[in-house]
Amino acid sequence: MTLPTIPADARLYLKPTWFVPTPIGLPDGGAARMGNGLIWFQGYELTALRGRDRIARVVVPVADFADMVAALPDPLAQRALQLAANISLTREPLVLGDRTIRFAAPLVMAILNVTPDSFSDGGRHMDDPQGAADSGFAMATAGAALIDVGGESTRPRAEKVWEGDEIKRVVPVIERLAAAGVPVSIDTRRAAVMEAALGAGAKIVNDVSALAHDPRSMEVVAAAGCPVILMHAPSAGDDPHDNPTGYGDVVADVFDHLEARIAACIDVGIAREKIMVDPGLGFGKSLADNLALVNGLATFQALGVPLLFAGSRKRLIGALSNEAPAADRLGGSVALAFRAAQLGAQMVRVHDVKESVQALHLWRGLADAGLSSV
Repeated sequence: MTLPTIPADARLYLKPTWFVPTPIGLPDGGAARMGNGLIWFQGYELTALRGRDRIARVVVPVADFADMVAALPDPLAQRALQLAANISLTREPLVLGDRTIRFAAPLVMAILNVTPDSFSDGGRHMDDPQGAADSGFAMATAGAALIDVGGESTRPRAEKVWEGDEIKRVVPVIERLAAAGVPVSIDTRRAAVMEAALGAGAKIVNDVSALAHDPRSMEVVAAAGCPVILMHAPSAGDDPHDNPTGYGDVVADVFDHLEARIAACIDVGIAREKIMVDPGLGFGKSLADNLALVNGLATFQALGVPLLFAGSRKRLIGALSNEAPAADRLGGSVALAFRAAQLGAQMVRVHDVKESVQALHLWRGLADAGLSSV
């Protein structure tokens, strides 16, 4: 195939596309597999950017990929090969003590906020650690692979919380869950909270600032040897939604940021196989930005690490459904979780566990049936 001329200093991105239910019956080399999951695809969408200008976007059949690479300048050829290898790279399981999280099929992370002001469920579990823990037990029983406990709201214009108060909110809940063998992640931006939560039995750090808010956080995660989830937010300051400059190509900009944060983590000794990423839907992003991120979600598979998608009850859903309040966004939340699974997300972060688990069971059944149909 003929490619437009792409200069060597362009930024290159690959997105799997042309999904097929099974590679059976296709010519050899006609399809590639996304990670170690159940998704196969027949094409790569190649995008090249220079600054904020898109200079190329073309879909290349998997069968023609080698010829396409040969036509690129050498630095871009190496980049394209690495991105394609990352897309198909096995996502290693996370070993969390006695529990192991495997990424052969999409999983559910349950949201458990212990805050007075979170946008959807703030105040529900304040000053009641046993009640919060009981809610976490119910979520685990409903099928959540991981309970994400948070003590600070990161909604727009949320009040700043002292780290001591955040610790007091989350530690008693984590202790109860961990004592019963429930896998727990701590949703925090602060190193002191990470240390306290890990000491209480949390196994994963989930940081909306991608370990950039607190200068000690990378050191804490590296020393603990625990997995970490790096989320994109436009600001590492007190307000993660602060975004005065906006985006050029939002998918590319978020990809670049997460790629740089992965590299920074690896540089301080955090193993790649212990890193997950989250594109940060709703954080400093417009409706158009959020829609582009959802549609471009498969692009993030080229980072070569498991992908977490967090769309549950977010403003995007209300904006497309007559301003439905957060409590009335179940249908949209489940639809987003299902769409994320279709595009390769290894885990979805949700409020409504039972319904989301059921949706992913349906997705798994359809995928299994597609693979076995000949």
